[in-house]
Amino acid sequence: MKNKLKVLRAMHDLTQEGLARELGVTRQTIIAIERNKYDPSLSLAFKMAQFFQVKIEEIFSPEE
Repeated sequence: MKNKLKVLRAMHDLTQEGLARELGVTRQTIIAIERNKYDPSLSLAFKMAQFFQVKIEEIFSPEE
């Protein structure tokens, strides 16, 4: 699944560590999601959307 997590994180001037802390996950989880190596759970995806105040579809999209 493609995602715009890195872009959103940069727009909010957050480090990977800072975002991980806000979401209650590890920095390694954020790295893996940004590199499309790991798809987050639905609950984590909702947490991200709520944190950035966007819809989940604005962060994640299926790979074509």
